[in-house]
Amino acid sequence: MSSGLKRFSIAIFVIATLFCSSFQAQAAEKITVASVSWTGVTIKSEIAVDVLESLGYEAENKVFSVPITYSALSTGDADVFFGNWMPSMATIATKFFDKGTVIKYVANMPGAKYTLAVPTYCAEAGLKDFSDIAKFGKLDWKIYGIEPGNDGNLIIQDMIDKDMFGLGKFKLVSSSEVAMLSEVQALSKNGKWIVFLGWAPHSMNERIDMTYLTGSTDATFGGNDGTATVWTNIRKGLETDNPNVAKLFKNMTFPVSMMNQIMTSVHEDKALKMDKAGLVWLKSHPELYEKWLDGVTTVDGKPGAPAFKAYLDSKV
Repeated sequence: MSSGLKRFSIAIFVIATLFCSSFQAQAAEKITVASVSWTGVTIKSEIAVDVLESLGYEAENKVFSVPITYSALSTGDADVFFGNWMPSMATIATKFFDKGTVIKYVANMPGAKYTLAVPTYCAEAGLKDFSDIAKFGKLDWKIYGIEPGNDGNLIIQDMIDKDMFGLGKFKLVSSSEVAMLSEVQALSKNGKWIVFLGWAPHSMNERIDMTYLTGSTDATFGGNDGTATVWTNIRKGLETDNPNVAKLFKNMTFPVSMMNQIMTSVHEDKALKMDKAGLVWLKSHPELYEKWLDGVTTVDGKPGAPAFKAYLDSKV
């Protein structure tokens, strides 16, 4: 073999080795999805883990509080978060966006809702707007939120601290999503009054006859009566480190109707877990996951959509 041909062969071998090593590194790389204990975000996160695993990645859904989620993204301890509700999360998230340690990235669910709500019989009796809340002693001076540290709770507490809408005498009641909704349903059955943090998509919108209050401002849940956009956030550097995964995350959108249907199925079938419910829905709607996987490959370079279809067939 001539010296030139030998050098060429060695070069080809080195390139091939590096190429294979790159795929092996991708396969070995663990993708961490940051999640919070809200039904909708959990469903999105579990679906993402399933899609990643179908492509050959090791993936994990880790549950944090909202503040810890952003700390984890900013330090590289998490790669993606599908639950950035804006504008309500601006007070927590914007400083990380401004520093460039967390990338806002892409809107995964426009047309969401996040604001205060009441049972409809309360609205029919006159409690329709934020400015009406303080008029009704039937509320026992309480506003019900979800877990401590949540952005919605912070907004409510700020409204109380600043005596906005005359709410200075009110107390924020913090609890889990499940506990809060159980309290709403229990009080509603007895015709008692309650103001609580509500959002859509969520099965609560079908389980509870509820009305969202008007009157939100840019200083509270946003100037459009709490209408929100949910964003996918990624850590700085993910697009460079793993462009294939970043493209998947950019493609992943979740229509409000999709999430309502999945969450309702989980509520109606107690044996159906959230991760399985998402897969069942996707199996009946291949047009959505095919869009997600357009231009996305497995770790060994094969088309992503057939790999996920095979994964679905094995799981559902």
